[in-house]
Amino acid sequence: MKQGNLEGEDRYATLLNNAGAIRAICSAVEGTLGPKGLDTMLVGSRGEVLVTNDGATILEQMDVTHPAARMLVQVAKSQQERVGDGTTTATVLAGALVAEGVAQVTRGVPVSKVVTGLQEGIRLATEMLQARSRPLAGLRDPMLYRVAYVAAREDRQLAELVMAAAERLGVDTLRDEGYRLADSIVAHDKPVSEVWSGLLLKHKPIHAQMLAIELQLPKLLVLHDALEPEKQDEEAMMTDAGFHRYLQLKEDFKVNLNKLLDLDVRFVAVDRGVDQEAEQFCADHGIVVLQRVSKRELQRICEHTGARPIRRTVLKKSLAELAPYLGTCETLAYDARIEQVRLTGGAGLPAATVLVGGSTAEVVGERARIARDAASAVQAAVRGGYLPGGGAVEVAVAHELDRYRETVKGMEAFGVAAVVQALHKPLAQMVLNAGFNPLEHVEQVRAAQLASQSDSIAVDCDSGQLMDVLEKGIVDPAPVKIHALLAAGEVAAAVLRIHTVIKMRSSDDG
Repeated sequence: MKQGNLEGEDRYATLLNNAGAIRAICSAVEGTLGPKGLDTMLVGSRGEVLVTNDGATILEQMDVTHPAARMLVQVAKSQQERVGDGTTTATVLAGALVAEGVAQVTRGVPVSKVVTGLQEGIRLATEMLQARSRPLAGLRDPMLYRVAYVAAREDRQLAELVMAAAERLGVDTLRDEGYRLADSIVAHDKPVSEVWSGLLLKHKPIHAQMLAIELQLPKLLVLHDALEPEKQDEEAMMTDAGFHRYLQLKEDFKVNLNKLLDLDVRFVAVDRGVDQEAEQFCADHGIVVLQRVSKRELQRICEHTGARPIRRTVLKKSLAELAPYLGTCETLAYDARIEQVRLTGGAGLPAATVLVGGSTAEVVGERARIARDAASAVQAAVRGGYLPGGGAVEVAVAHELDRYRETVKGMEAFGVAAVVQALHKPLAQMVLNAGFNPLEHVEQVRAAQLASQSDSIAVDCDSGQLMDVLEKGIVDPAPVKIHALLAAGEVAAAVLRIHTVIKMRSSDDG
C-alpha cells in the first residue's frame, strides 16, 4: 500500500510541485479581492516599500523564480495588456482551475480528458457570460458610473474624474481599439486632481525663457529625429571635400530652421536632442521646444493635433510640401505648478487628461493605479457592456454549466466539473475576505439564484446577508470577466499538461 502511494506521488510529483507554486502566487493576491480585500506590502532589496491593493502591481513586482509560477504571472500581464483591469480575478480563477484540475487528475482521471473538458467548459462559460452581458445606454447610463466607482474601489473623486474624461472623449474614441483611456491618467505629487480636454506632457521647454510663455493657436512640428544638422562621417571630415560638405550641411540646417519661421511653427517636439544653435534660434524667435520626448507621447501629440511626424531630412522640402505635416491646437502653455506642458484643443482626435494628485509620492502612485483600473473598466464596459459583480454571475454560470456537465458521457465531464467549481472561487474568496464562511454563503447564493431565477444575487460583505448586486450598483465590465476566464483557462491547461521539467543546457556549453 505504501509502495503504491509512493508510486502515485512520484507520478504526480511535477504536477503537484507546479500546483504548489501556483498556489503560493495566488495566496499573495487573493486576499486583496473584493470590497473587504486588504493591501499587500512589497519590500525591495534596498528596503524600499510599496503598499498596494493592485493585483497587477503585486505580481509585476514579486520576485518569482518558479517556471510554473511565472506562467501565472503572464496571465496577469495578458489581462493588463488586453483590458487593463481584472488581474486579481484572472489570477484567482487560474489558481482555482489548476487546483480543481489537479484534484481530478490525482483521482485517476487522465490529464488529457481533464484538459479537454476544462477547455470545453471555459468555452461554454465565456459564451454564457457574453449572453448575459447588459448593454449600456450611452455614456450617461448610471451603470457606467457604477462600473467606474466599483473599479475605483469606491473612491468617488477618482470615479468622477474618469467619467468626466470619458464624456469629453465620446463613445467613438473609447471604442477605438488603438486608444487606451488608462493612458490619460497622469500622477503628480501635488494635492490637486482635475480633468481637462487635452494632453499633459511631462517635459520642460529646453530654454528657461519659454517657461512663462502661453501660445494661442500655435502650429506644431513633430520630429522622429534630432533637431540638428545631418551627421558627417569623421573620416570624411579629414578631407577637403568632406569638410566643405560639413559646412554645407550646417548652412542647409540654418535654412531649414528659418523655414520654421516661414511656416509660423511655434512648438517643436523631438525624440532626441537639440543642437545648441537650434536651441538658441528657437529661443530667440519664441518657439517652444521639447526634447527627448518618448515615442508614445509623440504619437499622442500627433493624434490630438493632426501633426504628421517627420525626419529632419524632410525639412529640405518646400514650404508648401511641409505645411501638411504640421499640427495645430488652441493653446499651449507651461504649468509651473506641476512642471509640465499643457496642450489643449487639438485639431485631431479628442483627448482628455486626468491629473491625479496626493499628499505623498506613495499615495499618488496608488491613486493613479486605481484610476487606471477605473479608466480601463469604463472603456471595457463601453465596448462590451456590463455584468453583475460580486461573484454573482459566475455562480449563475457555474450552475448552468453544471447542467451541461450532466449530459457529458465521457471522462471529459471531470474537466467541466473543474470549471464549475472554479467559478465559485471569486464569490467564495470575497466572502472569506469579509470574514464569513464561504461554503455556507456560496450555497445560499446558489439556492437564492435558483429560487428567483436571477444571476445578480450575491453577498453583502458588510452584513453577510444576500442582496441583489444590480440594485446596489455592483457591476463589472463584461470584457474584463470574459478575458479573465479565457486567460485563466489557457494557463491552467498549460500547467496541467506539464509532465516533466528539464533544465535546458546553457548556450555557452557548446
